[in-house]
Amino acid sequence: MSRKLHLNAFLMGVGHHEAAWRHPRTDPLRLTDVRHFQNLAQIAERGRLDSVFFADGLALQGDVRHNALGGLEPLTLLSALAAVTDHVGLIATVSTTYNEPFHVARRFASLDHISGGRAGWNIVTSAGEAEAHNFGIERPAHRDRYERAAEFLEVATRLWDSWEDDAVVGDRDAGIYADIAKIHQVDHAGAHFRVKGPLNIQRPPQGRPLLVQAGSSDDGRDFAARHAEAVFTAQQTLEEGQEFYADIKARAARYGRPPENVVILPGISPILGGTEREALRLEKELEDLIIPAYGVAQLSNILGVDLSGHPLDEPLPHVPVETEGQQSRLKLVTDLARREGLSLRELIARLAGGRGHRVLAGTPEQIADQIQEWFENGAADGFNIMPPVLPSGLEDFVDHVVPELQARGLFRHEYEGRTLRENYGLPRPASRYASGPAGEIAGGNAPENADGTVAVAS
Repeated sequence: MSRKLHLNAFLMGVGHHEAAWRHPRTDPLRLTDVRHFQNLAQIAERGRLDSVFFADGLALQGDVRHNALGGLEPLTLLSALAAVTDHVGLIATVSTTYNEPFHVARRFASLDHISGGRAGWNIVTSAGEAEAHNFGIERPAHRDRYERAAEFLEVATRLWDSWEDDAVVGDRDAGIYADIAKIHQVDHAGAHFRVKGPLNIQRPPQGRPLLVQAGSSDDGRDFAARHAEAVFTAQQTLEEGQEFYADIKARAARYGRPPENVVILPGISPILGGTEREALRLEKELEDLIIPAYGVAQLSNILGVDLSGHPLDEPLPHVPVETEGQQSRLKLVTDLARREGLSLRELIARLAGGRGHRVLAGTPEQIADQIQEWFENGAADGFNIMPPVLPSGLEDFVDHVVPELQARGLFRHEYEGRTLRENYGLPRPASRYASGPAGEIAGGNAPENADGTVAVAS
């Protein structure tokens, strides 16, 4: 078949399961060991995975007494991974709420140059109150965060485009390093930012880093449809996956974007065994290591409701659906609890492995069956792989599931290109600036969307 899966390795500490740090397959003291993460990136590249991804937050989330929390800043880390890999993409989360566009544009341009065109930006708006308090402010409202994010991305895009691809001449004889007619001021003045530009680094090899988004609220879906090129998402059922997939593709088309240029990647946490019994045994081992008080605290944070006094073996109490926090995750968790009639204890166990993403325990063939079903039935273009324990969970996936997917004609045997965009099958965007007098935009202003905001080409 011509259509191929895309696979991203979502790497978190020593595994996605909240009890991974207590399991004998892991070493929790390696959270700040760059060699641990370099090894993981090399494993992902050995499996021909499209990319590796590091999430990030700007506060210590959770009780560090009961979980291995705190780690390396992802953009710094990805530069170290770029030095020991050649093909695998390098994606990091950076918030638009607690950063400035010039800083972020420069950092991602630098990573793209360092890696030879393998950088990706997971754009988040930071829903946590603890993050806001680290910056001395109250958490902005949900819609306000997304409005700022849209303008932030607009400015960053203009900065990446401020150098045309052939602006650097390097003519030693003439004494001309760069053609200043091909370096443009941004001159942005908006509701949130005033930026003159240009950026103080040449245009990235990819033109712009791959743009990734993970929000599934209505605002998040709309942002993804307008701007994202890859979407990390969480759904529990095939029907939910199909609804999300169809909705994002349709919204993208309404914004004039080719739907195939938005790659949908639901998260799965595969627990692998040579037999189904072995996989279920590993799942039970991890479940037995869960600290209930920690799970209750984490769930309370997601739902915005204090559950510390609620009996573990009773159903989840009523939870208000309105929140300024993680709207999509709150709905996913409450829907899961109601649909399957889970007690609080059972819900904590279900969330421990993937925080709302699907946890699949089985043989490589069974995991491949689930991946193929979603891929071929309009629910996914690929998957965000979340190993429960690291490094063994990633090694098991690469060594056993990937060959099964390759044998079925679903996944590549070799990388198709050098850049992250090429491996995702996405075009390299042209600069919005054409040659003209320095600081001017040929042809007038950039095109506008129907609502008056400046269109971001993707």
